[in-house]
Amino acid sequence: MKVFYSDHFVLPLPEGHKFPMVKYSMLREEVETSNICGSGELRVPDAATDEQILRAHDRDYLERAKAGELTDKEVRRIGFPWSERMIERSRRASGGTIGACLAALDGGFSANLAGGTHHAFAHRGEGFCVFNDAPIAVREMQNMGLVERAVIVDTDVHQGNGSASILSGDDSVFTFSMHGAKNFPFHKEESDLDIELADGTRDDEFLENLEWGLKKSLAASRPQLAIYLAGADPFEGDRLGRLSVSKDGLAERDRIVLETLRDRNIPVAVVMAGGYSNDVENTVEIHMNSIKRAAELHGSPKGA
Repeated sequence: MKVFYSDHFVLPLPEGHKFPMVKYSMLREEVETSNICGSGELRVPDAATDEQILRAHDRDYLERAKAGELTDKEVRRIGFPWSERMIERSRRASGGTIGACLAALDGGFSANLAGGTHHAFAHRGEGFCVFNDAPIAVREMQNMGLVERAVIVDTDVHQGNGSASILSGDDSVFTFSMHGAKNFPFHKEESDLDIELADGTRDDEFLENLEWGLKKSLAASRPQLAIYLAGADPFEGDRLGRLSVSKDGLAERDRIVLETLRDRNIPVAVVMAGGYSNDVENTVEIHMNSIKRAAELHGSPKGA
């Protein structure tokens, strides 16, 4: 099972910065010590090229981002201080989702240990997101002639507003976002299907909404590829989540999504998206459970 990681390109942040970048290296270490990947299947992705990024983003934004010419307001909106390393990291995160999509189309499932940068719009970054990996990857698959239709199943606690905006009017890519009604972003875009959850939503209601939304999304989109944003931030212990979903509830979420896609023979690329628990080990455990569940459903790794 091919898994892509780009934590070697994570930028150093000032002490006390609220984005837990360490989760990426911790997650890779967990995958390395598991039996999930066969020999050579845990790999660093290629960086997304300008041509690939421009399938989802405006040229002016890309060129100014590369050159370090974003305004102070634009940089604050992203949340990271600008650096060449930030751009490289963002390219690798998108390249990881491209690689995961290619591997999923070949073997049914793959994962990117980053990605889920769903707040980036065509013309700007936002919410720790510089380039939006899912639209970039889907449009690369379409450009290569590998798929015509795809679905983005976004279960991060924050709406995939950038994805909804970029893909608005594109009937070939269905966007499904299930998120907190009162959480960031406070101005929501219109996905093809949005399910808004009240603060404090618990397992049963979360999972009932997921099952309904997933069935509706797949019926409407008839996809040949799915990208699944398996955010860890609906977790009850997440400091930015505002929901009350347990670890068991999130494990059941993974089972519902991945088993449904497997049973319908829809290849799936899983990306990690958000997770902000005060105890970063909780975030890593939830992400790792998503990958383990997918490995269980898609068989043993090659060479294992």
